[in-house]
Formats: sequence, structure tokens, C-alpha cells
Amino acid sequence: MSFDTRPGTRGARQPSGRLILWFNKVMARRIRRKGGKFMGSDALVLTTVGRKSGLERTSPVGWFPGGGDSWLIVASAAGAPGNPAWYYNLAAHPDQVRIALDGRTVPVTAAQLHGAERAAAWQQITAASPRFAEYQRKTDRELPVIRLTPRG
Repeated sequence: MSFDTRPGTRGARQPSGRLILWFNKVMARRIRRKGGKFMGSDALVLTTVGRKSGLERTSPVGWFPGGGDSWLIVASAAGAPGNPAWYYNLAAHPDQVRIALDGRTVPVTAAQLHGAERAAAWQQITAASPRFAEYQRKTDRELPVIRLTPRG
């Protein structure tokens, strides 16, 4: 499936700056060691390859069960008008992704959900974590839902 969500025209201010970089680094280290939660959701560390730089980038993100052996994540950027940078990295290199959770590292393939599949996943996500519905209300872009499936 294609990664095709365009930026919106309105939304919340996207977190940025040195403080958020420091916070993400601390959270990623904690999640790798102990697993746990990030902003109220089960959390994993997403490692992508930069679409422009080619360098590895890590981001702590909340996840939801994706059915079978998969995980769902949302490119919410807290309801900002733009997608988070990691969304574009996934779009550029969907087969060069890995996640870390519960003390293990798993190579995964990323795919954006569309249509009925996205709608069902979105209902599950917002029931488990209503703040994602709040993020959606803040912006006019449809928040992308991504399925991460183990490779190999």
C-alpha cells in the first residue's frame, strides 16, 4: 500500500527543538531496556532510514496490536498539520525498518492502511487511546495508520 497522506492546512504545533530530542532519546533508551509506556500507550522504538540523509533515525512511538504478529502505529505528530519525519522515512524505505520492544529487536516492513482496513484499525486505536481522536480533531489531514509486520 502507498504512503500518500499529504500535509494538512491546520493543526496543533508539532513538538520540536532540543528538549523533545533529549526526551525522545531518554524514552528510547528506557523502552529498549525495560519496555513500557510512552504517553499512556504501549511503546516501541522505531528505527528508520532517513529519506534524504540515509542515516538511521530512532523515535519512540505508541503501538497497538495489529492482529497476528503485527503492530499498529499512528503518524499523529500530536495533531500537527504535517506528518512526522519518520512517516516520510517509512515511505522512502518501508523494508529498512526495525523496532525494539520488550528487550528484543525485530526487522519489520511498514505499510500504510487504507479504506475499511484503516477504519477498523482506527476504531480499535481510538477505543484504546482516545487522545488519538483528539489529535484527529486538531488537524484536517487524515492521520496515517501504519502496520508493522515482521520480515523474514
